[in-house]
Order: sequence, then C-alpha cells, then structure tokens
Amino acid sequence: MAIPDFQSCMLPLLKLYADGVEHNSQETVEGLAKDFKLTDEERRELLPSGKQPVFDNRVGWARTYMKKAGLLDAPRHGVSRITQRGLEVLKKKPQRIDMRFLAQFEEFQAFRALRHEGPEKPSKTESNDKTPEETLESAYQSIRNDLAADLLQRLKTCSPAFFERLVVEVIVKMGYGGTRKDAGEAIGRSGDGGIDGIIKEDKLGLDAIYIQAKRWENTVGRPEIQKFVGALTGQRAKKGLFITTSNFSSDAEDYVSRIDAKVVLIDGETLAQLMIENNVGVSTVNTYEVKKVDSDYFSEE
Repeated sequence: MAIPDFQSCMLPLLKLYADGVEHNSQETVEGLAKDFKLTDEERRELLPSGKQPVFDNRVGWARTYMKKAGLLDAPRHGVSRITQRGLEVLKKKPQRIDMRFLAQFEEFQAFRALRHEGPEKPSKTESNDKTPEETLESAYQSIRNDLAADLLQRLKTCSPAFFERLVVEVIVKMGYGGTRKDAGEAIGRSGDGGIDGIIKEDKLGLDAIYIQAKRWENTVGRPEIQKFVGALTGQRAKKGLFITTSNFSSDAEDYVSRIDAKVVLIDGETLAQLMIENNVGVSTVNTYEVKKVDSDYFSEE
C-alpha cells in the first residue's frame, strides 16, 4: 500500500500506545510500519532533502500533534505514552483521528493559536495531508523546478562557445577537470570524430574523460551515441560524457547500459539541475534554516 499520510497515522498510533507502556520513537515507527504492511522500499523512501524517511517523518508529526492535544505525553526524553484522555478517546471508538478531531481540545486550540491559525480554519497541512517538512520541501521543489526550466530555456538559446564554457564550469565545480584553465583548454579542441574535448577525471590526471557537449533541439538517438562510442574506441578510451540540451531516446539509454565503455548521458534537465546544485548561473535569494530543540542542552544530569 501507499505510505499513509500523517493524519491517517494518528488513530493506529494511539491504539499502539493503548497498552499504557512507554514506547520510544523507533518502536512506534516499527510497529506502525508492520500495521500498515509497508514494504522495505516504502520504509526507505526519503523526503526530497534526503535526510529523513517519509514514513518516520509522518509518524513523528502524528505523535507531536497528539501530544499537543493531550492524548499522549512524554514522561522522559525520547519516549511517549498514552494519557487518561487518550484512553478515554479510544473507549469511544472513533473512526478516525485527525486535525479536526483534535481541535475539540483546548490545549490543541492554544497550540494552533501560537501558530497563527484560527480554531476552525484548517491549515495547509490539514488540507493536503502533508507534514510541515513536506509542505516546505514541496514548495522548495516547485521553485527549483521552475528555475531549472528557466535555465534550460536559456541554455537552448546561448551560443555554442558560451555553452562550452558553461559545461566547463559545471564539470570543474563537480570536482573534475583539474583546474578551470585545464578544463577550458581541453574542451572544444579535440574535434576528433565525435569528441569535443578531454578532461582529467581527477586533479592528478590519473584518468581521462572524453566529452561531447552539444546544444540539440531534437532527441538524441542511438546512432549519435554509437558514433561517440566509436570515437572513444578509436582513442582506446573507457569513459565518456555526452551532454545535450535536449533529451535521449530510450534506445540510446538502453545502448549505453549494455556496452563495455562507461558512458554517462546528461540531458538538458539534468544539466540544469547540476547547475543549480553547483551554483553555476544562479544566485541565492533567500536562505531558511529549519531548527529543532536540542534535547542535550536541556539535560540537567
């Protein structure tokens, strides 16, 4: 099944705590994962930031909101247990516990007021079943995708010389090509049967990567890749990088997956994302830090 949203985790989580025993975060996640019959792949799925599993994040927020409503409490750091109120809620056998259900409790309303939400007005988190982190990361990803689309449009209209310089910049920022001067001299000088340049794989030049970098409008098919691989063979090269502003056919991608030479295909969308990751052609407008309580700081032991 699909990973449940954080509100769908609330009632099963409260039932898990019905034994009155203290449970730590890992026990809770493992227990609910078993209840929801999640696969290993679903358990490993990460938030876009790559810093936390999606399911762990959703269970954490379900637990947090129920603590704010007084259904759970935290007798000590890292563990939670059900309260008398939580037991009374379970006795009523609710069909679902969600943000609207929790709004009946004054403590939860006070918590929402601190977040500048009205007692009856559902927040964005409530309406789309996303946790705060998911909402934030979704907005970030949307902005990033718009930026990548804008970059790709500009890539398709820049001059060949500018495009070559841009490719050099990205490659060097990623840690390849030695110095920028070395990479700049290597790109655009070969012109040897489908090879646009040769760069160092590392700063010492222990291995070389052969490159073709072209501004293309049409899909790059298998024949173009075969020509490039043939040029690599002529140079006794083992590694190649084919960069384009368009995309690659499935036939071309299948071909490179079955040959001995290691050829990496970078399409326009991937190139735009690499530009963003390596700060090429972009600038930072705002930076937001997401912080959490440092429990060790408040430890008096």
